[in-house]
Amino acid sequence: MKLHADLHKRAVVDSNTIDWVPSPLPGVDRRMLDRDGEEVARATSVVRYAPDSYFSAHTHGGGEEFLVLEGVFSDETGDFAEGMYVRNPIGSRHTPYSKPGGTILVKLRQFEPADQAFVRIDTRTTDWQQTGQAGVKIMPLHHFGSEQVALLNLEAGSTFVEGANDGGNELFILAGSLSDPHGSYQVGTWIRNPPGSDTHITSEEGCTVFRKSGHLS
Repeated sequence: MKLHADLHKRAVVDSNTIDWVPSPLPGVDRRMLDRDGEEVARATSVVRYAPDSYFSAHTHGGGEEFLVLEGVFSDETGDFAEGMYVRNPIGSRHTPYSKPGGTILVKLRQFEPADQAFVRIDTRTTDWQQTGQAGVKIMPLHHFGSEQVALLNLEAGSTFVEGANDGGNELFILAGSLSDPHGSYQVGTWIRNPPGSDTHITSEEGCTVFRKSGHLS
């Protein structure tokens, strides 16, 4: 399967408007944002676990990172509630499940082989940092090579601007809404800006965004 698989093309998906696709395991469904491959794939998805559902044990051939959007997501290493950001490096193995049910934003098979960090960050209790741009704060989550992962928070009426990035960027709106020169977007929208893109986003009501940059080249 190839879905928005060309990383050098801009892509925008409102995840609220696409169908849930069943996974091989009952109770685990996915909204696919981009994908290159079949069941084993380079992929970005919103994944929903029904209460008491699980996924079979598997090894991450290309690494896994996820942000818990709601509920609780668990594996052998712990329970991850809403707001937890987790990275499991290449070669790691687990059996994920959810007792109460939960939804995650997950990216698969997108790690550099040398990036072997296990990361667990509770974004609900981590401090925001100033960016130097009025009304805009950042919460760094991970940095390796040219790849940077962070949350951005824009106050109402603020603008975030960044020059052209050779590695492009991806945004997923967690709260509020934002606009860029191409349009306006609501919670649950995923945006991929290809290598060479600059960033100019504005939020009239304020917003919080998951942002990954520098990794598409």
